[in-house]
Amino acid sequence: MIRPGSEAELAEAVRDASGPLSVRGGGTRGLLPEGTPLTTSGLSGIVLHDPAALTLVALAGTPVEEIDAALARANQRLAFEPMDHRALLGTKGTPTIGGVVAANVSGPRRMQVGAARDHLLGLRFVDGEGTIVKNGGRVMKNVTGYDLARLLAGSRGALGVITEVALKVLPGTETTANLVIHGLDDATAVRAMSDALGTPFEVSGAAHDPHAPDGPRTELRLEGFGASVAYRCQALAERLKAHGSWETETDRDAVRAHWRGIRDAAPFHGRTGDVWRVSVRPSEAAALVARAGATQAFYDWGGGLVWLRMPEGDDLRARLGRYDGHATLVRAAPEIHAALQTSQPEPPALQRLTRGLRARFDPRGILAA
Repeated sequence: MIRPGSEAELAEAVRDASGPLSVRGGGTRGLLPEGTPLTTSGLSGIVLHDPAALTLVALAGTPVEEIDAALARANQRLAFEPMDHRALLGTKGTPTIGGVVAANVSGPRRMQVGAARDHLLGLRFVDGEGTIVKNGGRVMKNVTGYDLARLLAGSRGALGVITEVALKVLPGTETTANLVIHGLDDATAVRAMSDALGTPFEVSGAAHDPHAPDGPRTELRLEGFGASVAYRCQALAERLKAHGSWETETDRDAVRAHWRGIRDAAPFHGRTGDVWRVSVRPSEAAALVARAGATQAFYDWGGGLVWLRMPEGDDLRARLGRYDGHATLVRAAPEIHAALQTSQPEPPALQRLTRGLRARFDPRGILAA
């Protein structure tokens, strides 16, 4: 395991590498590419936190929980609420901010505030030749040219090893409440969530669990100052009464814990089978779930994100055929994961784009993907 203690050491390790490097942060996101393990966990610490400017700069190996704690002390937060994969995947380790950015990890609030990359002001990284590159800055402004920060976000280490990130953060919230209705079928639930998201009442979470313990459960999260949340809950329930009677859950801590479960795909924790994550148009989500024939499903992002639990080895993409969305295998046995990865190659146009980027940033093929 290569564990550099500084950016310069990391650049030297990449320059000296003679074979593939398997880049990782805290190692919490399951299967990793083959190669010599290289971890950024030795690059840890908050470099800058300017509460007045809503800006935070941290080294890539800084644990997310450390960042959350520092922000909480200033009544601030990472608005994109990154998922913690450990319970779903059965992994250990500690999620790091570099890993979050490298995988562009985002939670239920994405539909309101955007993904991790949308809060990225800039970053530093080491490319496949061992060159240290800086892109962006500590204010929300980009100069003319390539936005490398957004390109690196979601690349999972295939284009460069992130060493430092600068993020825009947001103020914390005083109150969190839920509007909940039971018994809706999937298609009706998606329509109800879409109706809610089309109102001016600032819904920050919209999810539907057709397999909840107390029956199908559709819920809408509202956040903000106490008086505002109370008014918006009442007004939204009135606006949505055509779908039935909505209940309000006002225990802030319980509601927040519940949404952490939605963020982390808690309905699938401890359950057997392969787990797929599917992005889809909300209007197509219910039909997609019916076509998939999954063992279990639940909806996030108002129906724009669907989680499916399938029998082991069942290739969901083959069942779905062509559709306007993207399916990713999140959890499976290693041999199943490898087989399904090779059974569905990237489209030719995407292959050409990938090869071009890899040739530019990693001409030696050192960064395993």
